[in-house]
Amino acid sequence: MYKTVKPTTFTLPLPLLDELDHLAKSLGKKKTAIVTEALEMYMDMNDLKQAEARLEEPTIEADTFFEELGV
Repeated sequence: MYKTVKPTTFTLPLPLLDELDHLAKSLGKKKTAIVTEALEMYMDMNDLKQAEARLEEPTIEADTFFEELGV
């Protein structure tokens, strides 16, 4: 996990907080662990979406690229 942590305060809608409380109790995990895992998964998914979007961008041939650079 992380070698350093920093306490952070944020607000959640009450229904989501209640669900988090119940989930933590049912899994026997701390809420911090669940939120950390969820944020990591969200960020990984965001990275994947950005990578997929870059694959959709038009590409050029290497020769054209270097020619445009004057190399």
